[in-house]
Amino acid sequence: MTATGYVSTSGDNRKLNRAGDTMTGELTLPDASPDAALNAAPRAYVDSAVLQAVPEQPGDQNLLAWTYDPDQAGHVTAQSNGGVAGRITLTRLILRKQITWSNIWLGLSGIDAAAVLSNCYLGVYDSSGALKAVTADISSLLMTNPVAKPFPLAASFVAAPGTYFIALLLNGTWSTNSLTLKCSGAGVSVNGGASAPGLRYSNMLTGQTSLPSSLNLAAQTTTIITTGWASQWYGVS
Repeated sequence: MTATGYVSTSGDNRKLNRAGDTMTGELTLPDASPDAALNAAPRAYVDSAVLQAVPEQPGDQNLLAWTYDPDQAGHVTAQSNGGVAGRITLTRLILRKQITWSNIWLGLSGIDAAAVLSNCYLGVYDSSGALKAVTADISSLLMTNPVAKPFPLAASFVAAPGTYFIALLLNGTWSTNSLTLKCSGAGVSVNGGASAPGLRYSNMLTGQTSLPSSLNLAAQTTTIITTGWASQWYGVS
C-alpha cells in the first residue's frame, strides 16, 4: 500500500500514513494518538518534513538573531541629515535564547562619498532602557562598502532571552536620500498593535552626539517613521 500523507482511525487502531516519494506502507499503533504515530515514523522522514516547514533561521547564515529574514529587506530607508541627524532610532529585537552578542549587522545600501559624518554609533538597550553595549564611532564604516556587514561592539556581552532595542545614531551632513539602509518597506504599519515602550520601530531625543547610558522607553515616538525612516534590517553575531 502506498501511504497518502494523513492520519486515519480504523477501529481501535490509529494509523499513520506518511510517504510521497520517500516512504510507503502503513504504521498501526493500537490505542495511539496521531502524535505518537508521528513519533514512530522514520526519524529521517520526520526531520525532513520539519525542515521543509520551517523558514530560514539566523543560524542558517551564521548569525545569532535578526530583526527579520534579510531576504525581505528589499527596500531602502533614506532621509535627509536634517530629519535624522542627532536623533536616536530604535529597532526592537526579541531574543528567544541566551547569546553572547558581539556585532550588530546593518544592511548598508547606499553611501555618499561627499558626506561628512561624525559621532555615529550603534548600540543595544535592554527592555528597561539600560545601555548594554555600544560600538566605537562607525562614521568611516558608513562611507565604504555598501553591503550587509558587521559593526563590532566595543565589548561583547551576554544577552539573556528578552526584548532589546538596537539603537542607531547618525550625525553629520549628507545628500538627501544618498545614505540608505536596507529595510522591509513596511512603513507606518510596522507598529500595528504595539505601543510605547514596546514599539517595534521608534525614535527618541534630538541633538545627541553619543548614546546615553539609559533611555526612558515610555517616551518612544514615531516622528521619523512617518516620514519614511523605519523597518531597517539588523542582524546579530
